[in-house]
Amino acid sequence: MKGTIILLALFFLSESKGVINWLQNHLLLCPFKQTLGIDCPGCGIQRSILELVQGNFIASFKLYPATLPIITLFIFTIVHLKFDFKNGAFFIKMLYIGITLIIVINYIYKIFTHQLI
Repeated sequence: MKGTIILLALFFLSESKGVINWLQNHLLLCPFKQTLGIDCPGCGIQRSILELVQGNFIASFKLYPATLPIITLFIFTIVHLKFDFKNGAFFIKMLYIGITLIIVINYIYKIFTHQLI
């Protein structure tokens, strides 16, 4: 069992081949960027998640600051659906508002620093 886990970890985290390398070479294209030629508010999340999976937290944050809050929201929502916390729905609403603010502020920052292209 322990050997199987090690082999799976090596397969997923392998530099030359494996799932991460395949994902890096097959990212989805952004239709917004293809049409208008500038980044959309969601551009960077795929690369950010890949950096996060590889353990590069700072690089992940620089690519897309809302990645960790979005993952936190998904995990909390699943746990809330299972255990039905007293103020869980309120907390989820606050997370949505916070994530929206992070995305909008990040996009405005990209506009003013000319990082959209």
